[in-house]
Amino acid sequence: EVQLVESGGGLVQPGGSLRLSCATSGFTFSNSAMSWVRQAPGKGLEWVSSMKTDIRNPYYAESVKGRFTISTDNAKNTLYLQMNSLKSEDTAVYYCARGLLEFNDWGQGTQVTVSS
Repeated sequence: EVQLVESGGGLVQPGGSLRLSCATSGFTFSNSAMSWVRQAPGKGLEWVSSMKTDIRNPYYAESVKGRFTISTDNAKNTLYLQMNSLKSEDTAVYYCARGLLEFNDWGQGTQVTVSS
């Protein structure tokens, strides 16, 4: 059974940082495509970042490029999203998902709130 469990969300002031984690199991993480997708209040899903875990080539949405960094620890089967210089518009539920353009499996999400 595939499991994706996000953690690391919380309340942070504008300009602050958070690191999200996604612990995975049930599939070969080191040879997979993984993504972060977010949903802001009252809005649809927005793709944030992706990476193929074997070649570790990151892709970013323009809205987060230069501020967010996706990474993996293949020994721990864990995906990360380091978020710096956070803005109020980054407030959303952040989901870890398996896949690139299409997502086969999703985590439960972790709330990130950027507010002073």
